[in-house]
Amino acid sequence: MLIKFLWNNEKNLVTYGAIAMPFPKGQNPNHPAAGSTIKVEPIRDKKAITRIKKILADRPRDLCLFTLGINTAYRANELLSLTVGQVQNLKAGDVLDLKQRKTHKYRPVTLNPTAIASIQGWLAVSDLQPQDYLFTGQRGCLTVATMSTRVKTWCRDVGLKGNYGSHTLRKTWGYWQRMERGTAIPLLMEAFGHATQQQTLAYLGIQSNEIAAIYELEL
Repeated sequence: MLIKFLWNNEKNLVTYGAIAMPFPKGQNPNHPAAGSTIKVEPIRDKKAITRIKKILADRPRDLCLFTLGINTAYRANELLSLTVGQVQNLKAGDVLDLKQRKTHKYRPVTLNPTAIASIQGWLAVSDLQPQDYLFTGQRGCLTVATMSTRVKTWCRDVGLKGNYGSHTLRKTWGYWQRMERGTAIPLLMEAFGHATQQQTLAYLGIQSNEIAAIYELEL
């Protein structure tokens, strides 16, 4: 008897014939081994950000997702939970108060003109209704797995080397807040919903650089 075996990347399912079955716990090959982690990186090159926006110029939904991701500290699942009704009337300087799924706390984010322009650009060419998810594909709301794959592809397409995924977008926001604006770590810690400053430093991957820099002072 021939049994068809298919792998569904978006839902982490094994399909036998027409029946979709999840992998047994701990046996999903798409997940890291127990005790190991896969760290994704922020985009540390401003020119790469510009190049990604350029290749997404004719894909307003993806451009909106990318732009919102790097201009807010929202997690991927929080971005993907947005509905059209939550954002369609917002203007630059307005506050989007979104509940964090991980901490169950509300985090207000003031949207800048770039974020608002990306939302308006997407809504102008879509036929979405207020109750629809903002980031919808042919199969419904985009998933975190799909978003992660897209971010990897965008980064690869502009020549970036390293590990990238859905967390890359919010990490990019935090990285440039710290490195360009000098935003204090306690403020970033609050924005990310982290418990400690050490967690924020490790999350952004900038601690080693800053520690190395303090030894450059010559007395």
